[in-house]
Amino acid sequence: MRANFIGLVSGLAIIGCTMAQADGNITEDFFKSPETRWDYIADTVMGGVSSGQVQYHSEGDVAFARLTGTVSTENNGGFIQFRRKLPVRPDEGVSGVRLVVRGNGEQYFVHLRTRGTVLPWQYYQAEFETSDEWTEVSLPLSNFKASGAMLRSVPVADEITSVGIVAYGRDHDARVDVSEIGFY
Repeated sequence: MRANFIGLVSGLAIIGCTMAQADGNITEDFFKSPETRWDYIADTVMGGVSSGQVQYHSEGDVAFARLTGTVSTENNGGFIQFRRKLPVRPDEGVSGVRLVVRGNGEQYFVHLRTRGTVLPWQYYQAEFETSDEWTEVSLPLSNFKASGAMLRSVPVADEITSVGIVAYGRDHDARVDVSEIGFY
């Protein structure tokens, strides 16, 4: 039991340099220079025309990342995201991704990349809804779908190499805030 807990803690600790304890789960809380850990990426890397940005804010004792922009499917595009490459992979006992979010009522996605997603367009994806209220979302790894037939059907926890928050797949204006994200 203790070894499993230590493995889980070390797997979760990779998400961020600053950590907060909330409901027994350790998560990235977006305090202390999150811009050094997270990168903004858009479909412009492949010729798309979507535009956006990620900014870091705080309201009282809550810090968060805000992804905003315009997603366009022109030129075979259709995404904006912010992503964190993980310096250490999660423990094999991890069963999902937990986040606290709010937004403009649109649907957004968590994308996971693994050691098996070697091509830029490969990922595992799970969707979540937003509202104007902070909401806790738990996404079991079994909810993540592979982007293509060459990948396993479900990601394996200790193979995960990055996690991203993505506005994807249809023309829309994006605004999603994330105050916590981690593995459980």
